[in-house]
Amino acid sequence: MCGIVGYVGSEQASTLLVEGLRRLEYRGYDSAGLVTHDGQRLQVVRSVGKLERLAQRLREVALTGTVGLGHTRWATHGRPSEPNAHPHLVGDVAVVHNGIIENHLELRRTLMAQGVSFSSETDTEIVAHLIHRALRGGQVPLLEAVRSALGEVRGAYALAVMSQFAPDRLVVAKHASPLVLGLGEGETLCGSDIPALLARTRQMIFLEDGELAELTREGVRIETLAGQPVQRAPRRVDWSPVQAEKGGFKHFMLKEIFEQPRALEDTLRGRVRLEAGDVEEPGLGLSEAQLRRVERVVLLACGTSHHAALAGRYWIEQLARVPAHAELASEVRYREPVFTDRDLVIAVSQSGETADTLAALKSAKEAGAKVIAVANVLDSAIPRVSDGALYTHAGPEIGVASTKCYTAQLAALLLLAVALGRRRGSLTAERAREVLEALVAAPGAVRQALERKDTVWEVARGLQHAQHVLFLGRGLGFPTALEGALKLKEISYAHAEGYAAGEMKHGPIALIDGDMPVVVVVPRDRQYEKTLSNLQEVRARDGRVIAVATDGDEEVTKLAQATLFVPPVPEVLVPLVAVVPLQLLAYYVADLKGTDVDQPRNLAKTVTVE
Repeated sequence: MCGIVGYVGSEQASTLLVEGLRRLEYRGYDSAGLVTHDGQRLQVVRSVGKLERLAQRLREVALTGTVGLGHTRWATHGRPSEPNAHPHLVGDVAVVHNGIIENHLELRRTLMAQGVSFSSETDTEIVAHLIHRALRGGQVPLLEAVRSALGEVRGAYALAVMSQFAPDRLVVAKHASPLVLGLGEGETLCGSDIPALLARTRQMIFLEDGELAELTREGVRIETLAGQPVQRAPRRVDWSPVQAEKGGFKHFMLKEIFEQPRALEDTLRGRVRLEAGDVEEPGLGLSEAQLRRVERVVLLACGTSHHAALAGRYWIEQLARVPAHAELASEVRYREPVFTDRDLVIAVSQSGETADTLAALKSAKEAGAKVIAVANVLDSAIPRVSDGALYTHAGPEIGVASTKCYTAQLAALLLLAVALGRRRGSLTAERAREVLEALVAAPGAVRQALERKDTVWEVARGLQHAQHVLFLGRGLGFPTALEGALKLKEISYAHAEGYAAGEMKHGPIALIDGDMPVVVVVPRDRQYEKTLSNLQEVRARDGRVIAVATDGDEEVTKLAQATLFVPPVPEVLVPLVAVVPLQLLAYYVADLKGTDVDQPRNLAKTVTVE
């Protein structure tokens, strides 16, 4: 998500920091800032927008000093604005932060009760106040002040900190967000990703969770949060700058497929209350009374987001027990739809700018419906016109074909279904707890599914010359089949069609012969027996079956030419896990064919025109 660069050395830091941030632009951002120590005090310059605007500010207000931090922010808490941009300066402390502080609301309330005033909407400023307080006017070493402050913090963070009282050093800390240290000649650096450091050094140390480090010109000192010293030798990184941006992966899409466990964890972080069997989401914008009035839920979306909406429809009906419909926004806006003030409209858009979805939700609002946005970009157009927003925290997605944003949308919609069910009284705390426990375990299941990548590649080798592929699924496997087909056609240019398995006899069965690969999503769910019957019907017509099945399913193995196994998960999680081998299958087929995986022909990342 956000980008961090830090420098301690003998050269002017500001120029080096801006260059480092430029190498992190691929991560996406909406604001940027620098802080340096001029030997007397901390100096901060921040701006909204691209780095060129920050560079222009630096031409007007020069920052001097050989110690500094730079940051590019992808907004999570608080809209993109200069007060919300990093670094955050509180008295004698400057902080930059990637991640999400889970207990930020609790900490903010406590600090405000103690008389602390805030200048931003961010969770990061809370950490700056905690460190400022722990420093006690410079009486406590910076490393110890950071350690003390982090004792009060829960969540994910890559932190880098400067103090007016420590002009020759930086302190960094890590938990569940990446942070790498670079060792140069007479200089030491830190960054949220390798590309930021490659121009200065190839000698890297990767911090582990629960570690802090003190950076000086002479090198680094690493300790655990408990104060135990850590000895770790640097590694030489020989990636090219392009390889570094992609994290060593061949394409951004593959990198983003493998980022899905982290994207899910960040989307869930701070929102799940397991003990209460409930969801905490202050951004929904609707009261419990308003949610109780809802008589119908309409999900509006396009493309991949529509497939997420289809899964959301199942969950809302099953958990919240309210009628739900998933609609293609591009059709709704021209259909003279009927909305009422008893409708809840959920607008799903990765970019938050999709033109058809925006137009459709505006017509719903005009009719008095309440609107909640599910989007990945804070303060984008769709959330701005909605009553509330449930943001995914997938981070920037560079590949045109969406992967991590899709699974993050699924997680957000399942959270929303639980929240709606609990507030309407249709979902017990016990059942909600079961669903939420499964959802919290989902990132681990996705990691297991990703570990089977070599098997998927072998299957892709046999599929790379197919001109037509049929995808089948039932229940929650149906939107998964649709998404699998869309991914294959988007990036490999093969004709692929997703179909509800129960509808196979109503047309698609005529296509099946020995040359037709058929991908069947057949997990062990309540639809298993019927989907297995559909698979047998394909085999009876000599269709080439590729099955996505639950580990250990020997029945499917006997019938399919190839089986892509996924770990066993509760039925509610099928879309999150079963889609992973289908994403990998599409990727490997496209790569084997040599198509432009990250920028497939004729497609755009954000569709803002009709």
